[in-house]
Amino acid sequence: MDKVKSAYIHIPFCEQLCHYCDFTKFFYREDSADDYVEALRKEIQYYVPNRKQMNTIFVGGGTPTALNMRQLEHVLKSVDQAFDVHRAKEYTFEANPGDLTKEKADLLRAYGVDRISLGVQVFDDKLLEAIGRLHRVKHVYESLDLLKQAGFDNISIDLIYALPGQTLEQFGHTVEEALQFDLPHYSSYSLQIEPKTVFYQRYKKGTLKKAPEELEAEMYNLLRDEMKAHGRQQYEVSNFAVPGKESQHNLAYWNNDFYYGLGAGAHGYLPERRIINIRPLPAYLKQANENGIPVLHEDPIGRKERIEEELFLGLRKKSGVSKEAFLQKYGIALTDVYREALDRLIAKGWLIEDDAHVAMTEDGFLFGNDVFQEFLLEEEPASVSN
Repeated sequence: MDKVKSAYIHIPFCEQLCHYCDFTKFFYREDSADDYVEALRKEIQYYVPNRKQMNTIFVGGGTPTALNMRQLEHVLKSVDQAFDVHRAKEYTFEANPGDLTKEKADLLRAYGVDRISLGVQVFDDKLLEAIGRLHRVKHVYESLDLLKQAGFDNISIDLIYALPGQTLEQFGHTVEEALQFDLPHYSSYSLQIEPKTVFYQRYKKGTLKKAPEELEAEMYNLLRDEMKAHGRQQYEVSNFAVPGKESQHNLAYWNNDFYYGLGAGAHGYLPERRIINIRPLPAYLKQANENGIPVLHEDPIGRKERIEEELFLGLRKKSGVSKEAFLQKYGIALTDVYREALDRLIAKGWLIEDDAHVAMTEDGFLFGNDVFQEFLLEEEPASVSN
């Protein structure tokens, strides 16, 4: 497991379930959360019995800050016992406006958390209510004040667009208000209507309409223009940062690096296998308490799949895929594997290539799925470059 240098840890509890969210989540109950944080400790201990140096640690959800102070400290201690948090490049906690208190912010800082990802979504109280969010705009201001008082300066906020009924003007206001905080990092994603969500049920019944594709594209272009105008460089399809403040944990995903996935419903990516954990809470608790391995199933990941994912994930980055890194990982030149696909995409204006990298153009980002399907392989390529 020496190659695994990142960890994602899932806390599935929420005070309210958002209408669009398909992550593993449960209504917060104190007794269930008590059982969960102890079972999670056992799972972490199984994979990492001795304290290990990591590059990145990310605690997400759900809503990690929905835990009470005692439970939150239990999680922080479990992470600290398994990982050398003070030598990590980045240690992130997700938080929701309204769930955060001064005591929780101070506790996170005391245990070495150095980055906060705040789930804002929109600066519009009516839209927040319509998508099932519990917080309101005023809570964003309060939470950011608390975080800064606790000593956090590496803060990111998440935004969402292409919501039902959302106008271009409304999204423009959200982006403008978000940028007024002058934060080092912003993420913004278009709404995806996923199965097993409230929005999916409404969509199937015909009571909810998706935003038109043209409007979604306009919102995306507005987002990119405003971020650029305010000095936030786009380094991935949906992510913007002051240079040097890019999310190191997310870059580990997009660089196709290995990572632990810990907690109910979490996905891990270990050498030669992808692990998917049990989602239902009682089953997760039972299995984690019995042997520390609450795995639903494992999928083998061969060299062919890793090569495909190197392109699917790496092309999400503005910098694209490094030819040298590809050669070092797979023993064959990227251009030997994908010359015809590269030429087709370059001719369409969706891809650019130089001596060191292959990357998507701005138009390419708008047609990402069409780009990615060009990199599916019929068979595994040879290991030796020409």
